[in-house]
Amino acid sequence: MPNESFPQVTTLKKLRFAVLKTVEHLTTEQLNKIPDGFNNNVIWNIAHLIASQQNLCYVKAGQEALVPESFIQAYKPGTKPEKEVSAEEIEDIKALLLSTTTQLETDLKAHHFDHYNPWVNSMGLELNNINDIISYLPLHESMHLGYILALKRLI
Repeated sequence: MPNESFPQVTTLKKLRFAVLKTVEHLTTEQLNKIPDGFNNNVIWNIAHLIASQQNLCYVKAGQEALVPESFIQAYKPGTKPEKEVSAEEIEDIKALLLSTTTQLETDLKAHHFDHYNPWVNSMGLELNNINDIISYLPLHESMHLGYILALKRLI
């Protein structure tokens, strides 16, 4: 279907643009700063959005992710920053934030995710197919945008 539409992906794109707008004037040092009482930083949260989307949409559907497995492992739930992220890496992460969303939309239209393996996430939500995932992603991304806003106030 050439006119197939995915409003959740449109929402996801808007959220990701909001994330980039929120952090556009932050320095490399600020993006890497872990405030007292926190176990991660702004750039970890941004990279986590990419890693989560790649794992949820691609890996759990038996597809090859658009980022290396090492990236997903470094930013999956339960991890924390292990090293400072360079300015060059930050620019790559910002670019991936948008490009992975554009590619997701293309892959959804091409039905790359028809064989999804159902699972229950850490919040107890049952996610049975790609439609459940793309409905869940804006909630997840909004939560992390909130974390980014909180972190930004402290750096």
